[in-house]
Amino acid sequence: MAGHSQFKNIMHRKGRQDKVRSKLFGKLAREITVAAKMGQPDPAFNPRLRAAILAARAENMPKDNIERAIKKATGNDAESYDEMRYEGYGPGGVAVIVEALTDNRNRTAGEVRAAFTKNGGNLAETGAVSFMFVHVGAVEFEPKVASADAMLEAAIDAGAEDVTSDEGGHQIFTTPDTLRDVAKALEAKFGEPRKAALVWKPQNTIALDDAKGEQLFELISALEEHDDVQNVYANFEVSDALMQKMSA
Repeated sequence: MAGHSQFKNIMHRKGRQDKVRSKLFGKLAREITVAAKMGQPDPAFNPRLRAAILAARAENMPKDNIERAIKKATGNDAESYDEMRYEGYGPGGVAVIVEALTDNRNRTAGEVRAAFTKNGGNLAETGAVSFMFVHVGAVEFEPKVASADAMLEAAIDAGAEDVTSDEGGHQIFTTPDTLRDVAKALEAKFGEPRKAALVWKPQNTIALDDAKGEQLFELISALEEHDDVQNVYANFEVSDALMQKMSA
């Protein structure tokens, strides 16, 4: 079974406690604020902000929270965040990319390094593993919006590069430059997607035994629980039995 998307689905199913939701909303708000600060505060003219708002809506973030995060970008008390990318290796030699937004580079780098070390991995230099991934646009829809064939046809017509469909939904991949246009074309046909963002897609995956797989899950969980970490990507595969165990 493929790695990170299934892991994310497990985390989404398991993590709906108030504390988890509050932390998630904080991360979503930070991305909205940064996106609005870097471009126009209007999502119609700011693709990154549009994607951030879509992600927030997909997690049922209240409209007031979204509007507050946008206003925060233009206020006198607007916080300043640096975009950081950390790269390293997890258990079994799995390549891991961590994206973060931080107001203290030294603190975040030290804590990310500690998370790798405590969970059987090691932090490497920037560029050490990113060549194993492709930076692409990704648009996701719920499975009910269309059949696999209908989504494939629409995605090709919209200019997409690749499409995968399964019980978890439809995932359409684009080049970074065509993400906005493809997303808009598909939204016109199927409604608002649950996600539209730039992601790191692994070119190949590493198969892990259950012991290493569990250890990797611990590493990814530790990273995603960090307040400054926005996204984690890894190029791994684990058994169906382990995925079922982790989702139980």
